[in-house]
Amino acid sequence: MIRWRIDLAYDGTAFHGWAEQPGLRTVQGELERWLPQVLRLDQPVRLTVAGRTDAGVHADAQVCHVDLPDEVDTSSLLHRLRRVLADDIAIRSITAAPEGFDARFSALWRRYRYRIWDDASVRTPTRRHQVAPAKGTLDVAAMQTAADLLRGLRDFAAFCKPRDGATTIRTLRRVAVERDEQGQVDTVLVADAFCHSMVRSVMGALVAIGQHRRGLAWLEEVLTLDRRASDITVMPARGLTLEAVGYPADTDLAERAEQSRRHREPTELVEGAEIEVPDELTDGVRLEDL
Repeated sequence: MIRWRIDLAYDGTAFHGWAEQPGLRTVQGELERWLPQVLRLDQPVRLTVAGRTDAGVHADAQVCHVDLPDEVDTSSLLHRLRRVLADDIAIRSITAAPEGFDARFSALWRRYRYRIWDDASVRTPTRRHQVAPAKGTLDVAAMQTAADLLRGLRDFAAFCKPRDGATTIRTLRRVAVERDEQGQVDTVLVADAFCHSMVRSVMGALVAIGQHRRGLAWLEEVLTLDRRASDITVMPARGLTLEAVGYPADTDLAERAEQSRRHREPTELVEGAEIEVPDELTDGVRLEDL
């Protein structure tokens, strides 16, 4: 078997998320339907993805991998796949993966961006599927102050939909909130990984603070919870886009994958511990540039 890395982008509007679901159109379902057909395989294939996006969430730079028999002719796979896929999926590249590569477990970080309109006068109808609305004028400075409380290694159970056997401990490396020149509020979030609905729940908490409906004391209390917080509004999916996934050097891929597979336990959390962030995350990309 040869492992192939697939880099792709998609408009999540018409998809019920990444993960295959019977009777529903998903990104994984589309790819796993067409790959055996264009390769003339008599067996199904299975994709592993860097980040499983929810229904309506977009991706500018998603990464997945697939293992194919080494005798399969893949010389024109990229061309053939582009011909059959709908125009809301774009295959950027298909390359033989380096030894030890795992699209999910080898990743060092994922970067998401959440876009918000809080001023009806700046809304652009052609971008309505990529930006979410919010009532009132958001206090961006208050949102950033709150965002700073979230950084670091912690249990994000209050912001995640529970999954059996899945940890909610994550390292949130960066949360940056700013208003651009057009008046749109953009939030960039970088973490080693995100659990189910975490980004949109974090955004719901930040928006509540930006609207002055909640304060920092409330957020600090939320962070102590070991279960999903019922008073956090999950923001609409359409405002969220996966922008990038970072990987280490090829020689470190297998080691990173092994580290990621280890289940994080709450005992790893130390009160007041500083988040450990390397100067360079991968390929010369510095954290402040993410």
